[in-house]
Amino acid sequence: MSDERQKVITFKVPETLEEAMKGIPNRSEFIRNAILSALDQLCPLCRGTGILAPNQQRHWAQFARDHSVEQCGRCKAVHLVCKCGSENDLHS
Repeated sequence: MSDERQKVITFKVPETLEEAMKGIPNRSEFIRNAILSALDQLCPLCRGTGILAPNQQRHWAQFARDHSVEQCGRCKAVHLVCKCGSENDLHS
């Protein structure tokens, strides 16, 4: 990131969040890391909005014909399962 040109972004936070962050030595670095971590965990379809556009819904419906959303019996994580092939055990 040090080779990238840096831009300043400002945003408002509630007083409670400001208070909670007062003891953090480098708040800018903390916020950058938190945002990058959150971006890595976004839903690839809705990108964090929780809503699929009509065209995305049609693509999802086609995908869902051969896939299901299930909960892992071992770790309880919700995940996609392909009905066409075997699933590898991630817990082995």
